[in-house]
Amino acid sequence: MMVNWAHAWPSATAAFLASLVEFVEALTVVLAVGTVRGWRGALVGAGAAVAILLLAVLLLGPLLTDIPLHTVQLLIGTLLLLFGMRWLRKAILRAAGVIPLHDEEAAFARESAKLHSLGLGGRWDKVGMATAFKITLLEGLEVVFIVIAVGAGGPGLLVPASLGALAAMLVVILLGVLVHRPLSAIPENAFKFIVGVLLSAFGAFWAGEGMGLAWPGEDWSIPGLIAGFLAVSLLAVRLCRNRREETAAP
Repeated sequence: MMVNWAHAWPSATAAFLASLVEFVEALTVVLAVGTVRGWRGALVGAGAAVAILLLAVLLLGPLLTDIPLHTVQLLIGTLLLLFGMRWLRKAILRAAGVIPLHDEEAAFARESAKLHSLGLGGRWDKVGMATAFKITLLEGLEVVFIVIAVGAGGPGLLVPASLGALAAMLVVILLGVLVHRPLSAIPENAFKFIVGVLLSAFGAFWAGEGMGLAWPGEDWSIPGLIAGFLAVSLLAVRLCRNRREETAAP
Protein backbone atom coordinates (compact mmCIF):
# COMPACT_ATOMS: atom_id res chain seq x y z
CA MET A 1 0.00 0.00 0.00
CA MET A 2 1.36 3.45 -1.00
CA VAL A 3 1.99 5.85 1.88
CA ASN A 4 0.84 9.46 1.44
CA TRP A 5 3.59 11.20 3.42
CA ALA A 6 1.79 14.54 3.24
CA HIS A 7 -0.73 13.00 5.69
CA ALA A 8 1.59 10.46 7.32
CA TRP A 9 4.23 12.75 8.82
CA PRO A 10 2.13 13.69 11.91
CA SER A 11 1.75 9.95 12.69
CA ALA A 12 5.48 9.29 12.22
CA THR A 13 6.38 12.32 14.38
CA ALA A 14 3.98 11.37 17.19
CA ALA A 15 5.25 7.77 17.23
CA PHE A 16 8.88 8.95 17.16
CA LEU A 17 8.56 11.38 20.10
CA ALA A 18 6.42 9.05 22.24
CA SER A 19 8.72 6.09 21.60
CA LEU A 20 11.82 8.18 22.31
CA VAL A 21 10.66 8.83 25.88
CA GLU A 22 9.88 5.15 26.52
CA PHE A 23 13.21 3.96 25.05
CA VAL A 24 15.16 6.48 27.17
CA GLU A 25 13.58 5.04 30.33
CA ALA A 26 14.36 1.48 29.21
CA LEU A 27 17.94 2.44 28.32
CA THR A 28 18.58 3.70 31.86
CA VAL A 29 17.83 0.29 33.39
CA VAL A 30 19.60 -1.69 30.62
CA LEU A 31 22.71 0.47 31.15
CA ALA A 32 22.55 -0.22 34.89
CA VAL A 33 22.30 -3.97 34.21
CA GLY A 34 25.21 -3.90 31.75
CA THR A 35 27.41 -1.81 34.04
CA VAL A 36 26.75 -3.77 37.23
CA ARG A 37 26.12 -7.34 36.08
CA GLY A 38 27.67 -7.52 32.61
CA TRP A 39 26.63 -6.77 29.05
CA ARG A 40 25.87 -10.36 28.00
CA GLY A 41 22.79 -10.60 30.23
CA ALA A 42 21.70 -7.03 29.47
CA LEU A 43 21.84 -7.49 25.69
CA VAL A 44 20.29 -10.98 25.69
CA GLY A 45 17.40 -9.87 27.92
CA ALA A 46 16.72 -6.66 25.98
CA GLY A 47 17.08 -8.45 22.62
CA ALA A 48 14.59 -11.16 23.57
CA ALA A 49 12.04 -8.53 24.62
CA VAL A 50 12.50 -6.58 21.36
CA ALA A 51 11.95 -9.79 19.35
CA ILE A 52 8.66 -10.48 21.19
CA LEU A 53 7.51 -6.90 20.67
CA LEU A 54 8.26 -6.98 16.94
CA LEU A 55 6.28 -10.21 16.68
CA ALA A 56 3.34 -8.57 18.49
CA VAL A 57 3.33 -5.66 16.01
CA LEU A 58 3.48 -8.05 13.03
CA LEU A 59 0.60 -10.14 14.41
CA LEU A 60 -1.69 -7.43 15.81
CA GLY A 61 -1.19 -4.76 13.13
CA PRO A 62 -2.71 -6.69 10.19
CA LEU A 63 -5.59 -7.97 12.39
CA LEU A 64 -6.86 -4.40 12.70
CA THR A 65 -7.58 -4.35 8.98
CA ASP A 66 -10.30 -6.99 9.54
CA ILE A 67 -12.23 -4.65 11.86
CA PRO A 68 -14.40 -1.83 10.40
CA LEU A 69 -12.32 1.35 10.29
CA HIS A 70 -14.84 3.51 12.23
CA THR A 71 -14.91 0.95 15.07
CA VAL A 72 -11.11 0.86 15.25
CA GLN A 73 -10.90 4.66 15.15
CA LEU A 74 -13.45 5.07 17.97
CA LEU A 75 -11.83 2.43 20.20
CA ILE A 76 -8.21 3.37 19.55
CA GLY A 77 -8.99 7.10 19.52
CA THR A 78 -10.61 6.87 22.97
CA LEU A 79 -7.70 4.84 24.39
CA LEU A 80 -5.18 7.21 22.79
CA LEU A 81 -6.99 10.23 24.24
CA LEU A 82 -6.97 8.70 27.75
CA PHE A 83 -3.30 7.69 27.37
CA GLY A 84 -2.27 11.14 26.13
CA MET A 85 -4.21 12.95 28.86
CA ARG A 86 -2.47 10.84 31.51
CA TRP A 87 0.95 11.86 30.13
CA LEU A 88 -0.18 15.46 29.81
CA ARG A 89 -1.45 15.64 33.39
CA LYS A 90 1.89 14.47 34.79
CA ALA A 91 3.85 16.79 32.46
CA ILE A 92 1.70 19.80 33.49
CA LEU A 93 2.15 19.09 37.21
CA ARG A 94 5.92 18.63 36.75
CA ALA A 95 6.24 21.81 34.67
CA ALA A 96 4.35 23.73 37.36
CA GLY A 97 6.59 22.31 40.11
CA VAL A 98 3.75 20.49 41.86
CA ILE A 99 5.52 17.11 41.55
CA PRO A 100 9.30 16.59 41.04
CA LEU A 101 10.84 16.06 37.59
CA HIS A 102 11.85 12.54 36.57
CA ASP A 103 15.61 12.15 37.14
CA GLU A 104 17.34 9.53 34.94
CA GLU A 105 20.63 9.83 36.92
CA ALA A 106 18.77 9.09 40.17
CA ALA A 107 16.92 6.18 38.53
CA PHE A 108 20.23 4.79 37.27
CA ALA A 109 21.77 5.05 40.77
CA ARG A 110 18.76 3.34 42.41
CA GLU A 111 18.74 0.48 39.90
CA SER A 112 22.54 0.02 40.14
CA ALA A 113 22.39 -0.18 43.96
CA LYS A 114 19.56 -2.73 43.76
CA LEU A 115 21.49 -4.89 41.27
CA HIS A 116 24.66 -4.72 43.41
CA SER A 117 22.72 -5.97 46.43
CA LEU A 118 21.70 -9.15 44.56
CA GLY A 119 25.28 -10.44 44.30
CA LEU A 120 27.18 -11.63 41.24
CA GLY A 121 25.70 -13.95 38.63
CA GLY A 122 27.36 -16.57 36.43
CA ARG A 123 28.26 -16.49 32.76
CA TRP A 124 24.55 -16.33 31.91
CA ASP A 125 23.34 -14.00 34.66
CA LYS A 126 19.63 -14.72 35.18
CA VAL A 127 19.08 -11.58 37.27
CA GLY A 128 20.64 -9.36 34.60
CA MET A 129 18.74 -10.99 31.75
CA ALA A 130 15.42 -10.91 33.63
CA THR A 131 15.82 -7.26 34.62
CA ALA A 132 16.74 -6.11 31.10
CA PHE A 133 13.97 -8.27 29.60
CA LYS A 134 11.31 -6.94 31.98
CA ILE A 135 12.04 -3.22 31.55
CA THR A 136 12.40 -3.51 27.77
CA LEU A 137 9.14 -5.46 27.52
CA LEU A 138 7.22 -3.09 29.80
CA GLU A 139 8.36 0.11 28.10
CA GLY A 140 8.19 -1.59 24.69
CA LEU A 141 4.54 -2.60 25.23
CA GLU A 142 3.70 1.08 25.57
CA VAL A 143 5.57 1.71 22.31
CA VAL A 144 3.62 -1.10 20.60
CA PHE A 145 0.35 0.38 21.83
CA ILE A 146 1.35 3.81 20.54
CA VAL A 147 2.43 2.44 17.15
CA ILE A 148 -0.76 0.42 16.70
CA ALA A 149 -2.94 3.25 17.98
CA VAL A 150 -1.30 5.87 15.78
CA GLY A 151 -1.22 3.48 12.82
CA ALA A 152 -4.89 2.60 13.20
CA GLY A 153 -5.99 6.13 12.32
CA GLY A 154 -6.20 5.40 8.62
CA PRO A 155 -5.09 3.13 5.77
CA GLY A 156 -1.31 2.95 5.40
CA LEU A 157 -0.48 4.80 8.65
CA LEU A 158 0.97 1.73 10.41
CA VAL A 159 4.12 1.94 8.26
CA PRO A 160 5.05 5.57 9.11
CA ALA A 161 4.15 4.99 12.78
CA SER A 162 6.43 1.91 12.87
CA LEU A 163 9.22 3.80 11.11
CA GLY A 164 8.90 6.63 13.65
CA ALA A 165 9.23 4.19 16.56
CA LEU A 166 12.12 2.36 14.86
CA ALA A 167 13.95 5.66 14.30
CA ALA A 168 13.50 6.53 17.99
CA MET A 169 14.93 3.16 19.04
CA LEU A 170 17.96 3.58 16.77
CA VAL A 171 18.58 7.12 18.06
CA VAL A 172 18.46 5.98 21.70
CA ILE A 173 20.68 2.95 21.04
CA LEU A 174 23.22 5.12 19.19
CA LEU A 175 23.29 7.71 21.98
CA GLY A 176 23.56 4.96 24.59
CA VAL A 177 26.56 3.41 22.80
CA LEU A 178 28.23 6.80 22.44
CA VAL A 179 27.76 8.18 25.96
CA HIS A 180 27.44 4.95 28.03
CA ARG A 181 25.42 6.96 30.55
CA PRO A 182 21.74 7.64 31.23
CA LEU A 183 20.41 10.24 28.80
CA SER A 184 19.67 12.73 31.57
CA ALA A 185 20.42 15.68 29.28
CA ILE A 186 17.28 14.93 27.26
CA PRO A 187 14.48 17.22 28.51
CA GLU A 188 12.17 14.30 29.24
CA ASN A 189 9.34 16.34 30.72
CA ALA A 190 9.30 18.65 27.70
CA PHE A 191 9.08 15.59 25.46
CA LYS A 192 6.26 14.13 27.55
CA PHE A 193 4.46 17.46 27.42
CA ILE A 194 4.69 17.56 23.61
CA VAL A 195 3.81 13.88 23.25
CA GLY A 196 0.83 14.25 25.60
CA VAL A 197 -0.46 17.10 23.43
CA LEU A 198 0.06 15.10 20.20
CA LEU A 199 -1.54 11.89 21.49
CA SER A 200 -4.51 13.77 22.93
CA ALA A 201 -5.03 15.60 19.63
CA PHE A 202 -4.78 12.39 17.57
CA GLY A 203 -7.07 10.58 20.03
CA ALA A 204 -9.73 13.31 19.88
CA PHE A 205 -9.54 13.39 16.07
CA TRP A 206 -9.89 9.64 15.60
CA ALA A 207 -12.58 9.26 18.27
CA GLY A 208 -14.51 11.96 16.41
CA GLU A 209 -13.95 10.16 13.10
CA GLY A 210 -15.19 6.93 14.69
CA MET A 211 -18.38 8.69 15.81
CA GLY A 212 -18.94 9.96 12.26
CA LEU A 213 -17.96 13.58 12.99
CA ALA A 214 -17.06 15.54 9.83
CA TRP A 215 -13.95 17.52 10.81
CA PRO A 216 -13.51 20.81 8.89
CA GLY A 217 -10.58 20.40 6.50
CA GLU A 218 -10.46 16.65 7.34
CA ASP A 219 -6.82 15.75 8.29
CA TRP A 220 -5.90 19.42 8.49
CA SER A 221 -8.02 19.66 11.64
CA ILE A 222 -5.25 17.83 13.48
CA PRO A 223 -2.91 20.89 13.65
CA GLY A 224 -5.83 22.88 15.02
CA LEU A 225 -6.48 20.27 17.71
CA ILE A 226 -2.77 20.23 18.57
CA ALA A 227 -2.79 24.02 18.95
CA GLY A 228 -5.91 23.84 21.11
CA PHE A 229 -4.56 21.16 23.47
CA LEU A 230 -1.24 23.04 23.66
CA ALA A 231 -2.90 26.35 24.56
CA VAL A 232 -5.09 24.76 27.26
CA SER A 233 -2.11 22.83 28.68
CA LEU A 234 0.10 25.94 28.89
CA LEU A 235 -2.75 27.75 30.64
CA ALA A 236 -3.07 24.80 33.05
CA VAL A 237 0.66 25.03 33.87
CA ARG A 238 0.29 28.72 34.75
CA LEU A 239 -2.80 28.11 36.89
CA CYS A 240 -1.17 25.18 38.74
CA ARG A 241 2.01 27.21 39.32
CA ASN A 242 0.03 30.17 40.66
CA ARG A 243 -1.94 27.87 42.93
CA ARG A 244 1.26 26.24 44.23
CA GLU A 245 2.84 29.64 44.96
CA GLU A 246 -0.31 30.86 46.75
CA THR A 247 -0.38 27.70 48.87
CA ALA A 248 3.34 28.00 49.74
CA ALA A 249 3.11 31.70 50.63
CA PRO A 250 3.07 32.41 54.44
